[in-house]
Amino acid sequence: MTIIAQHGELFILLACVFGFFMAWGVGANDVANAMGTSVGSKAITIRQAICIAIVFEFLGAWLAGGEVTATIRNGIIDPTLLSSEPQYLVYGMLSSLLAAAIWLMIASKQGWPVSTTHSVVGAIVGFAVAGLGPSSVQWGAIGQIVSSWVISPVIAGVIGFLLFRSIQGLIFENKDPLAAARRYVPGYMFLVGFIVAMVTLLKGLSHVGLNLSFTDALLWAMGVGAIITLLGILLERRITHEPRGGNRSSFTGVERIFGVLMMFTACAMAFAHGSNDVANAVGPLAAVVSIVNTHGQIGGNAALPWWILILGGGGIVFGLLTYGHRVIATVGTGITELTPSRGFAATLAAATTVVIASGTGLPISTTHTLVGAVLGVGLARGMQALNLRVLGTIVISWLVTLPAGAALSIIFFFMLKGMFG
Repeated sequence: MTIIAQHGELFILLACVFGFFMAWGVGANDVANAMGTSVGSKAITIRQAICIAIVFEFLGAWLAGGEVTATIRNGIIDPTLLSSEPQYLVYGMLSSLLAAAIWLMIASKQGWPVSTTHSVVGAIVGFAVAGLGPSSVQWGAIGQIVSSWVISPVIAGVIGFLLFRSIQGLIFENKDPLAAARRYVPGYMFLVGFIVAMVTLLKGLSHVGLNLSFTDALLWAMGVGAIITLLGILLERRITHEPRGGNRSSFTGVERIFGVLMMFTACAMAFAHGSNDVANAVGPLAAVVSIVNTHGQIGGNAALPWWILILGGGGIVFGLLTYGHRVIATVGTGITELTPSRGFAATLAAATTVVIASGTGLPISTTHTLVGAVLGVGLARGMQALNLRVLGTIVISWLVTLPAGAALSIIFFFMLKGMFG
């Protein structure tokens, strides 16, 4: 208790600096998962992608980031085992932030597509096992999180596969693909607005004082879906189509329509990513602030300060502006060749999976989810459409991230313990 009282302000300052550093890493490395498919399919330019991400990553972090932040803050370590030594949890959370941020910086410099969720969860588990003992970790919660890293790409892959197969069947295999696109694309537009709005309204806004019933959320989400549909139809009508000279010209017109639709899915994925992955930066920060503000009480029900989510959202935006364009330019083309229609299916599948996970408080990996979705779309065209060498590199980087984050966290934990006692 004395250590918390003596160094409380310093702990909060360090947590803010390390948390912003971690959020920078999320923006630099992980935002490519949100925007890579849109850029890779040439639906939007890198500059447009950055503008969209700045707005919707920040809004997702601020409005819907509370659920997953609570899981990172309280769901991994058993707080009751640390009630007599609360400073150890402060050391551990600071160590986890710094370790994960440094690993993300290294990975981003090397161009490795790593998972920020892997980084921070691995770092928290690493310091807990080494510094506090295996009993301090809630292994049931860890099992849930780890299983989500396997389940989420499978779910996203299945959704992506089904979405693209439906697009192929309803539109591209139609006798008049352009007319079919005009008929069916509004339904996909409604789906984008409805899914994101439904889960966000139902689960993501409780920490800002907005608690809606299922029926109210359903009605509002349908309204948002309808508005998105109308906007999409208005934008689609502004597209001038060249006269058809066979299916090739018609397919080009269809892809241009899906290019319009991808602007909405890019917004949805950026919002979904911000809502889920801001927790990787601000979850440990929120834990430190809570412990200091409650004078060493662990597991208290201190409210999540509003400025923490804003700091996390600001860090993500700063990382995107300074470094994110390097990764965005390559993510969308490495796994499989994307067109606007393929990119739409992959992005909507990933956004659906991520927003549902965010609403239920499960910190899944956006990297895994998007790779699963792109894989599903690629498999809809056959195995030959996939770049297996790139996939192998991605899997190896995933495996390295957990032990790397844990090892760095252990080093920093003992350093802080030696400095402060």
